[in-house]
Amino acid sequence: MKIAILSNGPGNYSTKRLKEEALARGHEVQIIKYRDCYASIEQNKPTVSYKGEDLGKYDAMIPRIAANMTRYGTAIVRQLETQGVYTPSSSIAISRSRDKLRSLQLLAKAGVGIPKTIFSRNSTDIDDLIEKIGGTPIIIKLARGTHGNGVVLAETKKAAKSVLQAFYLTNEDGTNVLLQEFVKESAGTDIRAFVVGNRVVASMKRQSLDDDFRSNLHKGGEGTKIKLTDEETKMAIKAAKSMGLSIAGVDLMRSERGPLILEVNASPGFGIEKVTGRNIAAAIIDYVERNAKRGSKKDRVGA
Repeated sequence: MKIAILSNGPGNYSTKRLKEEALARGHEVQIIKYRDCYASIEQNKPTVSYKGEDLGKYDAMIPRIAANMTRYGTAIVRQLETQGVYTPSSSIAISRSRDKLRSLQLLAKAGVGIPKTIFSRNSTDIDDLIEKIGGTPIIIKLARGTHGNGVVLAETKKAAKSVLQAFYLTNEDGTNVLLQEFVKESAGTDIRAFVVGNRVVASMKRQSLDDDFRSNLHKGGEGTKIKLTDEETKMAIKAAKSMGLSIAGVDLMRSERGPLILEVNASPGFGIEKVTGRNIAAAIIDYVERNAKRGSKKDRVGA
């Protein structure tokens, strides 16, 4: 097969691993820096150009779109989709997973456990918002933050008011601000489940190394291999499906009322390979091999 990996560049660890595994299986691989692509849109002739040349026909593409390039990156993915290129992660699925509010609404609709969440643009009802969430401490986050950025723990009502007012004032572009319950039994700890198709191929616990309530590896968190319960495995797979994603990093926490899904990541990092010893890249290439000839699935999420 001829496979395109849409990435920030060949130096990215996940990109290198995907290329290694694809080449080892005899595939032709091209790494495409999607930010350097441009699309020509005309009737019956959609094209994507890169380094001055129109890209040829690919059997499959694997998008690795950075969060800060979501809009442009998914536009390039969408253009290639119109050419009939197979992708395990569609442009619409990537876009919906990047919007925290939209993804939480879809998770709730699918019957997946999530922390209680409220969103509002009305800064005059802060007292009522805090009361509805169950009081402080609460987590306040921007709907489009990533890697733990744009996420604040407010331990008192006064702190919550200050953070909310600041977020409302600095986000006049319409970015949603979410209030979320603080699950104290999971503070500083969460679990990343790496889903490929209908399987969880690897899972790890992430623990913050200081008093930070965020456990992201990008924030200095430490990862250790962990075995999921049957309920956690089923919920992780269900969460990925609710986004329409065949490849996803599903973040969840263990709470007194069972597992709660925090986020579904469309381009999860491969640091989990080093922690668990599992070959994530091989699982993805295997999935692409088995499904490329069938073509991309019709999106059934509908939102």
